[in-house]
Amino acid sequence: MSRPTRVVVGISGASGAAIGLRVLERLAEGASTEIHLVVSPAAQRTLSSEVGPDAVERARSLATHCHDHGDIGATIASGSFRTAGMIVAPCSMRTLCAIAYGQLDDLLVRAADVQLKERRRLVLLARESPLHLGHLRAMAQVTESGAIVAPPVPAFYLNPQGIADIIDQIALRAIGLLDLDLDDIPIKEWQGGDGAA
Repeated sequence: MSRPTRVVVGISGASGAAIGLRVLERLAEGASTEIHLVVSPAAQRTLSSEVGPDAVERARSLATHCHDHGDIGATIASGSFRTAGMIVAPCSMRTLCAIAYGQLDDLLVRAADVQLKERRRLVLLARESPLHLGHLRAMAQVTESGAIVAPPVPAFYLNPQGIADIIDQIALRAIGLLDLDLDDIPIKEWQGGDGAA
């Protein structure tokens, strides 16, 4: 019997909480996916504000295991706990900077750091605009450490019909960046076209 594919999902306090929820929904479609979730206190507030009062419970219900943000002794804080990677969606600049410079004072950042030290995929949906030089340097630093910085940019070439389509596309793109073999999660691929690149 094969072991389920373990994926860690972190939701931080940046705007765009619906993307994190959609990542969870899509990952939960995978019959063999084991989801480990950590939500920051600021993210709980943002989920409630942007998605609805039941959004935090909805997120928790989609996860296989929910970890307390302050529990730096959780399984996902150790490299010996093997995972296929981690997505932080959305990723606040506070969280990205903490990951970039090793400020490991909470579980979300510690779990992300574990992905880097174990050479696993870490996808950060960095959500901020405009960016100052400190943000850009932190993004370069975390990229040099092995993370994938993927701002949640809509793929307008897919002709989204509304905000739900945009959120879904961004969530699926983030999951695709983990490069997992998840046949039951439909990742759309560009099929080519007549438009200029």
